[in-house]
Amino acid sequence: MDAHTIGVNAGVVWRLLDNNRGWEYSELKKASGLSDRDLNAAIGWLAREDKIQFWTDKKGDKEYLYLELNLYIG
Repeated sequence: MDAHTIGVNAGVVWRLLDNNRGWEYSELKKASGLSDRDLNAAIGWLAREDKIQFWTDKKGDKEYLYLELNLYIG
C-alpha cells in the first residue's frame, strides 16, 4: 500500500460520507469494498487532513463510532 492508494481510498470514503447519513463501520466497509486495513488507513487519512470528525458513544455494553464529514463552504 502506498500514499496514492490510501488517498484514492480516502476519496471513496469521503464520497460515501458526503450523503449526510450515519454509517456503521460494517456498512461503510461493505459499501466501499475496502478491507479493514484499507478502510482504517482511509479514515486515518481523512482525520489527519481534518476532513472528518469522529466520536464514540457507549450504549449498554456496545460502543458506537460515529463519523461526520467536515465541510467548509466559503
